[in-house]
Amino acid sequence: MEVIYPRCAGLDVHKDTVVACCRLAADGQIRNEVRTFQTTTRALMALRRWLQESECTHVVMESTGVYWKPVWHALERDPEAEGGFDCVLANPAHVRNVPGRKSDVSDAQWLADLLAHGLIAPSFVPERLTQQMRDLTRTHTQITRELGRHVQRIQRTLEDADIKLTGLLTDLTGTSGMAMLKALVHGERNPEVLAALAVGRAKQKRAELVEALNGHFREHHAFMVELHLKQVEALQEALRTIEAKLGEALKPLHNKESLLCTIHGIGHTSAPVILAEVGHDMSRFLGVGNLISWAGFCPKMNQSGPTRKNTQVKKGAPWLKAMLVQCAWAAINVKDSYLRARYFRLRARRGSKKAILAIAADMLRAAYFILKRNVPYQDLGADFYDRLDHSKATTSLVKRLRNLGYEVSLSPAS
Repeated sequence: MEVIYPRCAGLDVHKDTVVACCRLAADGQIRNEVRTFQTTTRALMALRRWLQESECTHVVMESTGVYWKPVWHALERDPEAEGGFDCVLANPAHVRNVPGRKSDVSDAQWLADLLAHGLIAPSFVPERLTQQMRDLTRTHTQITRELGRHVQRIQRTLEDADIKLTGLLTDLTGTSGMAMLKALVHGERNPEVLAALAVGRAKQKRAELVEALNGHFREHHAFMVELHLKQVEALQEALRTIEAKLGEALKPLHNKESLLCTIHGIGHTSAPVILAEVGHDMSRFLGVGNLISWAGFCPKMNQSGPTRKNTQVKKGAPWLKAMLVQCAWAAINVKDSYLRARYFRLRARRGSKKAILAIAADMLRAAYFILKRNVPYQDLGADFYDRLDHSKATTSLVKRLRNLGYEVSLSPAS
């Protein structure tokens, strides 16, 4: 088998140690040198010097939690500094060793052999700016989820006290909801006084609010609600801080963010997530199909003979996929849009779950070309499929009318 990289190294990364195998091929002979290093900064610099002395050009490591990141940062090629290596991040599921005698040394040697013959498909690792944005957007998502959990606990406490605000207020932590909750915590129990704190549209529900606030709110409930309200306010402040920091990081990519927001269903909350997960340079992907497959919107291929087994979509990029599915649900609510027409067309044949995944994949496809060409989104229109094949649409509609018991005769419009 042809050797692509004659001088390369495989790293078996752990929390505290890195087992490095330097594979050196010369004059038809192969020599493996194995050393173990700690994962402290000084030890990783010693690993870097050893690889430089061995004249290695490429280094491969597996994606193991977060332990690979400091090793990657210590070894990657920095355009602003000399030295460094072409680092390859491997998916552990793709480079699994043959079962049998397994050790850290054999794993490092196996990775080096695969890399030397070009048998490892590198995983996508964005540049440092995008990695920093990933940390911010993912932390924002986690805090938002935690905020939602505290709101649910407040709702459960209110239900225990027979306070029925959940069905009347869209956002329990909005202006009206927070005013009522704080008044309850501070001892106010009169439903009329509490309902008078409503603002905006909630004012129109005064009678319903008075009825809903007539419960059995005791001191224990006040203590629990106050406890969760403090957590809610702290999390809301953390979200505002992260959003300000993210806004600073997005200044160089403001134009890209604005172009992504032209897609139906994508706003200023979801656009940074897309930029953080896929980056802004689409040349790192072989094509739009490669991006969609990497994100996990393509079905698996699992066939043996005439039998097709599980063909569910791959796991892919969970942070990106979750956000795009949420955006897809928002996009199909936009009337007279292509995405809405496509969703209902697919739902009739494949069901709502597969249809919404297809819409999310279409939105990612649109984002790919928008970022690649720097152009805004252009909707194809709700009548796209009718314009695509006029005769097919006519036949389908006539067939549906006949199935409903009508006699149909067609004549061209004047």
